[in-house]
Amino acid sequence: MERVYIGLGSNLAEPRRQLRGALDALTSIPDSQLAVVSSLYLSDPLGPADQPRYNNAVAALDTSLSPLALLGALQAIELAQGRERKAERWGPRTLDLDILLFGNRLISEPRLTVPHYHMHARAFVLYPLAEIAPAELKLADGRTLNELLAACPFEGLERLGDPL
Repeated sequence: MERVYIGLGSNLAEPRRQLRGALDALTSIPDSQLAVVSSLYLSDPLGPADQPRYNNAVAALDTSLSPLALLGALQAIELAQGRERKAERWGPRTLDLDILLFGNRLISEPRLTVPHYHMHARAFVLYPLAEIAPAELKLADGRTLNELLAACPFEGLERLGDPL
């Protein structure tokens, strides 16, 4: 089993309900076990500013699935919860599930890049991740979580502290 960190986000259709539904669905992914979930955070949207704030969290999942098999399972959960893939980048969505880290792997596939390609600049990913990951977490590309946090201010983010 490998530890995988998954970013969860929603800003449409009762976002907290969407995230809770996603967590329930994560528990039913074959050959996988949900380990821990961060607090809930509110974040300002990336891209168009005329959309609701996002609800965000990070979950740790232990899995023996391959990265692409897990990606397929996550995308199936998104679709089951009403996700529509539109051309608009960073637009509003019912559910977004991103593989942030997959064990200590570097992955560069057409459908998947790990570590997640923009996680270093996203407070709504790094701060929830820091809640549940070991303090000395080192990414496969050599960067540490603490280095990423030091370079990414806690701006546009509100920690609600509520468990999902």
